[in-house]
Order: sequence, then structure tokens, then C-alpha cells
Amino acid sequence: MTFLPCGFRCLTRFLATTALTACAGPMLRAQTPASTPALLSALAADSMEGRRTGTEGYRRAARLVAAEMQRIGLVPSGDSGFHQRMPLVQSGSGNGRLRLLPGWADLDTVPEERRASEVNVVGILSGADPALAGEAIIVGAHLDHLGIGRVVEGDSIYNGADDDASGVVAVLGIAERLRAMTSSRPGRTIVFVAFAGEEMGGLGSRWYLEHPVHPLDRTVAQFQIEMIARPDSLAGGPGRAWLTGYERSTMGERLAAAGIPLVADPRPDQNFFRRSDNYRFAMAGIPAHTLSSFNLHSDYHRPQDEARLADGDHMTAVIVAATRAVHLLSTGPRPEWKPGGRPQPAPGRVSRLRRDFVKHSPRRGGGLPTAQFGATVVSGGARGDVVGPGGPSLSSLRGSRPCRMT
Repeated sequence: MTFLPCGFRCLTRFLATTALTACAGPMLRAQTPASTPALLSALAADSMEGRRTGTEGYRRAARLVAAEMQRIGLVPSGDSGFHQRMPLVQSGSGNGRLRLLPGWADLDTVPEERRASEVNVVGILSGADPALAGEAIIVGAHLDHLGIGRVVEGDSIYNGADDDASGVVAVLGIAERLRAMTSSRPGRTIVFVAFAGEEMGGLGSRWYLEHPVHPLDRTVAQFQIEMIARPDSLAGGPGRAWLTGYERSTMGERLAAAGIPLVADPRPDQNFFRRSDNYRFAMAGIPAHTLSSFNLHSDYHRPQDEARLADGDHMTAVIVAATRAVHLLSTGPRPEWKPGGRPQPAPGRVSRLRRDFVKHSPRRGGGLPTAQFGATVVSGGARGDVVGPGGPSLSSLRGSRPCRMT
């Protein structure tokens, strides 16, 4: 695998989006973070071991996201700083699967060797409008991916750059832009969340809904970001995205009417509305949708989903557009469900709901890789990309170290 020297010139080229962001206003143009390519490379580095929930690789990624939230100036909103801890139990089958427990006391009911825990990463930006600040918008992405699994083309680390390190980078980029605004600040409070366990059935979003950091009855929307690292021709190409469940609420039409470059999900047969953390919030009655530009590329849920394949100009443009979207949601009327738009669980179909929530390959017969703890690592990545204990800081990655951007 080849790597590009990624110093100042690489960063400059990656963020050369002046034309794409010209309509976004001077505040947004001035707040394009130079950390975007380094952060994507860091979250999708081999040292993160695929960020599988319950592993040290995931915890390393969570510490990195928490450090970024602190740098941006968000308010720590977990029960341990930015970390919102949740109790888990390992499956007895030895396949590395985890199950969410009702509460911490329930850990005492399982053998010690099967006890586990994990964290969402949560930070808040308080609303500036006294009339709206008591209401909240949740902006989220899932931090976890599949971990280490079967070898494909000489690589066993499922880095998950597009799925969904790109979404986490977007959440942090939106937070940084909104936090830096000195005028026309967001009216409503914004809760930024990097969720754990989405690939295991939405463990982190379920825990958040049961332990919200802002009252759910005053949470007016949830805006999920999933897989924006590559453009989708069906959305209109670079700089544009699509919204799942567009027809279900007033959110999509309102954003599009404001000039935000998004369209309705062009592949409704894929059921993307039900395949990310937004669906749990929608089931709870909160208008919730996912912004994406996933183009059904063949690297989905494979080790080849790496940061070097990201389209930097497209990704930055989508982050700028998403910032405008969140700002608009924070200042105007609440999104509302259209008649019949709010999803309702069918009686006796709980298992079906859970199965639909868990993401699956859009290619029939593709299946998911089998990832296990302790699997042999066969890496296609660089050996100089460690972030965390024993490796360089994110700030050093912003300099002349190699990165995986094209």
C-alpha cells in the first residue's frame, strides 16, 4: 500500500473548498478546521484496531474524540467527563458480542470474566436564545466499527474510515464551527454524541435514550451523520448528500428550501432510515434522520474502507452544509412528523425491529465479516500511525507525518 507525504501541502489541497463554501457565509468559511484529514486518518488508523465496541482500540478512539471535544470547548456531559459509561456483558458464545445491561447493579449477576463496559462520548453547546435554549438538537454519529476479522486482500483490520469515522469527524467539525460563531449563534442547545455499539444493534443510542443528558420531551430533533467520505452520483455528486426518511417529517424539505444541498434518499429499497442510530430516536417519537452520501461502494464492511480513499473536498463541503443544517434546526420551527411518518413498532415484532436496526450489507449474499477478539492482525496500513499511548498526538499528525489522504 502506498502513502502520500501529507504535510502542509496535503492539508491545503484537502481543504481547498473556497468555491464550495462561498455561499455558507463568512463565519463558516473562516472556521474550516485544518484538523479534518488528520482526524479521519487517526480514527481510521490501524492502531485503533477497527474500533470494535469493548476493545482497547475503541477506548483509544473515544479518548481521542473526548480530547477533541475539550479542545473545541464543549461542556463535558457524560457521567465521567465526556464519557457516558454503560454496563455490558460479553456473550457466552465467545464471538465477542456484547449485550447491554439494564443498570450497573446488574453486573453483579454475571461472572466477573464476562463483565464489560463501554462509553458514548457526549459534549454540549448551550443555546444562545433564552426562548429556545431549553430545547435540544442531538447531532450524532457512531464511533464503533467491526474490529479485527477475517483477512481480505492481505488485511484484517476493518478500519471503518467511511463507516463511520467520517461521521464522527463531521460531528466534531460541526461542533467546532458552531462553537466559533461570535454572532448568530445556535438558538437551541446542541448535544453532540459519538455513539458506541451501533454495529451491535444500537447499544449506545439505546443507553442514551434510557439515560438522556437533556430531557427527551425537550429534544426536538436528532441529526445522524453516516458515511460521508465519498460522493454519491445519485445525490448529485461531490458536495451533496441525501437524507433518510426524507418524506416522513418536515426536516428535509425545510433544509432543502434553505438551499442546503441534500435530496431524498435515492435508494429507499435499502431501508437506510432503519439502519442507523437515528431509528431508535425516531421510535421514541423524536424526528430523526441520517445524512449520508454512501454510494454502495464495494469497500463497505471490508478492511479496504480506509482514509486514503476519502474525497476530501466532498467531505469538507458536506460538513459545511451539515453545519448550516444544524444551525437552521437550532433557530427555526421544530421539525414535525408528517401524517403516518413516525415509525411505530408492530405488536409482537420486537425481534424484527432489532434485526432491521442492525446494519447489513446492501449486496445480497455479501454477509458480514466474522470479527473476534484476539484475531491475528494482518495489516494493510502504515506502522507509524499510532495515536494514543506510545504514539504521536493528533497535533503531530497535523504536521509532516504520513497520512492516507488522496
